[in-house]
Amino acid sequence: MFKKILIANRGEIAIRILRACRELGIGAVAVFSEADRASLHVRLADEAYPIGPSLSRESYLRIDKLMDVARRADCDALHPGYGFLAENPELARACLAAGITFIGPAAEAMEQMGSKTAARQLARRAGVPTVPGVVEPIEGLEKASQLARDIGFPVLLKAVAGGGGKGMRLVTGEAELPAAWRDASSEALNAFGDPRLYIEKYLDRPRHIEIQILADQHGHIVYLGERECSVQRRHQKVIEEAPSPVVDAPLRRAMGEAAVKLARAGGYTNAGTVEFLVDAARNFYFLEVNTRLQVEHPVTEAITGLDLVKLQVRIAAGEPLSFAQEDVALRGHAIECRLYAEDPDNNFFPSPGTILARRVPSGPGIRLDDGVYPGWTVPTEYDPLLGKLIAWGADRGEALARMRRALEEYYVSGIRTNAGLFRRILADPEFARGEIHTRWLDEWLKAPAAATESGSARDPRAAAGVAGAKSEHVAGRQGSVEDAALLAAALWHLSKNGSSSTAGSAAEKPESRWKLEGRRAQLDRAPGR
Repeated sequence: MFKKILIANRGEIAIRILRACRELGIGAVAVFSEADRASLHVRLADEAYPIGPSLSRESYLRIDKLMDVARRADCDALHPGYGFLAENPELARACLAAGITFIGPAAEAMEQMGSKTAARQLARRAGVPTVPGVVEPIEGLEKASQLARDIGFPVLLKAVAGGGGKGMRLVTGEAELPAAWRDASSEALNAFGDPRLYIEKYLDRPRHIEIQILADQHGHIVYLGERECSVQRRHQKVIEEAPSPVVDAPLRRAMGEAAVKLARAGGYTNAGTVEFLVDAARNFYFLEVNTRLQVEHPVTEAITGLDLVKLQVRIAAGEPLSFAQEDVALRGHAIECRLYAEDPDNNFFPSPGTILARRVPSGPGIRLDDGVYPGWTVPTEYDPLLGKLIAWGADRGEALARMRRALEEYYVSGIRTNAGLFRRILADPEFARGEIHTRWLDEWLKAPAAATESGSARDPRAAAGVAGAKSEHVAGRQGSVEDAALLAAALWHLSKNGSSSTAGSAAEKPESRWKLEGRRAQLDRAPGR
């Protein structure tokens, strides 16, 4: 087993890996940029090393700096987490050259299965169903136009090196193609350093369902059931659950066996995810492979009882899987909401700033993977993911009920979050029935959510209440009550002591700290005493 693992990431996933290391008795080494100097993963690590400025291209994306830290800290393994360099085969090669174990697939398998076009070619050779389209990068706009006419509109332009919805454009007609080609290739170049695109048929209202696989270095490959990832905003997953409401045992077996067949054909090892689109007739089509740990891995952990991060480490250390496919049993239902520092009422603009107060949910079946604390400042330089809230129940109904309760308990002040959006989504009857698809949330957000004068909602999107939608800086009804109480106390104090006489002088010079402490003491007393 390893002595020290370098965690080449930040935020909640760095903490998740750090905790697994601690349980395994392995030293955890963190890295941090200037913006992350006070981050929680730095505080919790056994050792932490600076790697440069706040810009990720000067810090978390610098392979040379990561390798330097690994050598200085005497690490014998590196875990990339997800995002940043997690799917970059050059990091795996650099680890190999430095004699450091990369906790993930080999660089060759990553190149073959991480490339969207190469993976599609492999899937077709392995007999795994694929969406109609091309398997080679397209040479230019003229060729794309010809292919789109042959396939038939609507089509999707997708980045060869893409992921997370970047470099992807829906094209419903030939007139839209030039602008879509320009925008998709430009976005792909900025996000991945590779402007190449390919094209495939757009499926109307499919579900996005993925299969989690584990493969050791001894030829054993298993699948751990599926995850339903259809609730997406602009191709970015928002809510995930396991198992899928529409997948039965035969379909699960067929999709799982297809995923294992593809992994074996690609010589894949460690944890990975094979993603599929499933149409209304429950036909499934290969979409892509994520050659890393997924953001949504906790829902699989919840229903299988397995720790995927520790299994990743054990596989990388050369240990065989301790269980076979027939030993995998799914128990209950789990759902995950991705909590972001963003404002859904302002076009989902990021909401950086300092977290003033925070209350986390707990109780039966609740898990929160995050990396924040009161007093920490959410930076502007990175993805605004605060954490992931996971609820488990004996069935989907109980999991949803626990998630609703947990969202009501969740409270953050100082920034805005999307917790209120999740309250409204979970109150929607279509979502409760599992009647979702990959464009469901985008359509749901565009639909009017008008409420009657009495406050009752004509549309289910308003069922969570106007306050829950508009006051995400306090994130919850209980948070609103607490703020209201503080405001009432302040107003009572001002009415007793007067504010007009001091208003002018307050602007001229700062108030004495002694006076401020005295006022705080008065505010702590109950009115009338």
